[in-house]
Amino acid sequence: MSELVTGEAVVLGLRTAQLPSRALARLLDWVLYVVAYFVLSVGLMLGLSDLEMAAAVAFQISVLVFCTVLLPVLVETLSHGRSLGKVTLGLRVVRTDGGPIRFRHALVRGLVGVIDFGLFALPAVLSALISVQGRRLGDIFGGTMVVRERLPQSARDQGSVPPVPPQVMHALGADLVALDLSAVPDRLWLSSRQVLGRMHELDQPVAAGLGDRLAAEMAQRTGWPVPAGLPSLVYLGAVSMERQRREWERASAAAFAAYPAQGGHSVPAGYGAAPVQPAPPVEFGKPAPVPPTTPVPPTAPAAPVAPPAAPPAPAPAPAAPAEPAPGTGFAPPA
Repeated sequence: MSELVTGEAVVLGLRTAQLPSRALARLLDWVLYVVAYFVLSVGLMLGLSDLEMAAAVAFQISVLVFCTVLLPVLVETLSHGRSLGKVTLGLRVVRTDGGPIRFRHALVRGLVGVIDFGLFALPAVLSALISVQGRRLGDIFGGTMVVRERLPQSARDQGSVPPVPPQVMHALGADLVALDLSAVPDRLWLSSRQVLGRMHELDQPVAAGLGDRLAAEMAQRTGWPVPAGLPSLVYLGAVSMERQRREWERASAAAFAAYPAQGGHSVPAGYGAAPVQPAPPVEFGKPAPVPPTTPVPPTAPAAPVAPPAAPPAPAPAPAAPAEPAPGTGFAPPA
């Protein structure tokens, strides 16, 4: 088992791969690479038969370098450390902090692998036996290690959460609803989620220790101690689910409030109205029941409506200006 420290200062205990499983995974990978080299070599011989001898040898060397160095690097980069042999045996290449590898890690592993597996894999075997984490030279220079990603069923059951009595879980409801989660930092939420997500990959003592430490800090932040008889991992899971429930309700309320403002939509008029009562069943041979009617109170007689007023008379047209008298230049008065 190896203790890995993540970026959130959480110590994770992962099972490192042993030498026999790594050797078998490497053998399966080499079978795949040899088959690829054979297929590419035959294709080049058939397609480039007219080339000179020097050019053919150069192409053969290029294919050999591609299948022994570049192809493993590409496979580990694209699969995030899961080659065919490692997937078959449940192994994976990770960084020393537990994260997925990148192209530079795979490239260093592939280049140093020429030395590791050059002399009948003797350097790789010796370094894996000497290293505490079973790392070969490529892992040491690349800052990687090989861990067991898929554990046996017995080891997986050891790290599982023990069953909790139903009455204990039922009693947590009122306490969770009234819990104050404002003082819990994001760092603690992220650490709890990582531990709960990788719970089945950890050893039982490591998982229990991490759960106790995070549950104690969570209880100090929320003011709600861990109930008696409740495992710390279940306590963390219950508090995390309560936080997710509150976030979902907050997001749903915000989305419902913003719904009428989007695109001019409005809430349907009948939404939220009282439900319509179904009609009583009708039995054969009996008259159908008549629903009771509400009496309408008598209304006062309507006042007589006055006739519409006559339209106003049109205004008289303005008089035309008088013509001036001949010879004088003055117009007579109107």
